[in-house]
Amino acid sequence: MAQSTGFKDSIHPEYVCLLKKSLYGLKQSQRKWFETFSNYLLNYGFTHSTADSSLLIYHKNSVSIYILIYVDDILLTGNHDPTITSLLSALHNRFYMKNLGNVSYFLGMQVLQTSIGFHLSQTRYATYVLKKDAMSDCKPLSTPIASKVLSDDIQVLQPTQAEVYKQFVDSLQYLTLTRPDIAFTVNQLCQHMHSPQENHFKLLKRFLRYIKGTLSFGLPITKSDLNLTAYSDSDWAGDPINRKSTTSYCAFLGCTLISWQVKKQKTVARSSTEVEYRALATAAADIIWLRHLLPEFHIAVNSPTALFCDNISSIALANNHVFHARTKHIEIDFYFVCECIKNNQLQVLHILSIDQLADLFTKALSLSRF
Repeated sequence: MAQSTGFKDSIHPEYVCLLKKSLYGLKQSQRKWFETFSNYLLNYGFTHSTADSSLLIYHKNSVSIYILIYVDDILLTGNHDPTITSLLSALHNRFYMKNLGNVSYFLGMQVLQTSIGFHLSQTRYATYVLKKDAMSDCKPLSTPIASKVLSDDIQVLQPTQAEVYKQFVDSLQYLTLTRPDIAFTVNQLCQHMHSPQENHFKLLKRFLRYIKGTLSFGLPITKSDLNLTAYSDSDWAGDPINRKSTTSYCAFLGCTLISWQVKKQKTVARSSTEVEYRALATAAADIIWLRHLLPEFHIAVNSPTALFCDNISSIALANNHVFHARTKHIEIDFYFVCECIKNNQLQVLHILSIDQLADLFTKALSLSRF
């Protein structure tokens, strides 16, 4: 760094000012802010969550307080109002911050309190995306993607149109935070960002018409039992171009959906058993993380987590330690799932395909099925 004009010391011209805080806009500023803020909380009596470094927890006697940090946006909750008030007073004395009261809007997500819990949505953000593409007055549709896509329009988009396509798909990815119903379609759109074609742009326009008709859709959080369950599924060789498969899983805490993922597998699977087993391993990894996180909220996870799969061969492979001789190409996933079952962390159960909730994330469904 160089000394500012007019502040040079004639005796020590090489000297510069000593910074007392990080400069806003530098790459290190967010990290330095998090370090300063979290160190203050640690000295106050908080501890870092072992599952999520941005979550800080305060447990003392029967008092529990949780703080979740995203740069300078902070969520705070707890079960003891006097302690929370005391903490807020201490934070105000140390940092310049505003208390916005009960959460209603956080990182583009609207939080609506209902008679049975909460409802998370991104209506305002979705409306902005539609207005940005001049699709505010389009006719709505009932499904995000057609169950059968028949198009021979493979002309590559012009550079200006391709840039528009990339910008919109980027913005739509954030919408999946509260919209599991669009996860598969957004995943499909993202796969063509490197070289979008005319048919992909039509798919995007059709998808925006679905968003128009479902602006109020979101994620309900309701009071129920706190049993952790999960579903995993795969669409074997679903990509007609390279025959790669799509893996998906979703996890529920009671009747509330808390985690889900849609991902295209990196390699071509030679059997449906292989692709379903890879989905089991992906779901198992997420379940292990959730089982580490939930005890920090005083939620007991003593019994194995039920993981539902609709492929009998994969279930047999997970429970049979001898059956793996013909499946050496998925050996790592095999041992990982078997170890989870052996440690009573996981219980793989069969479910009929018609009841498989994760099916929503693997393929385009008909209107009635969707």
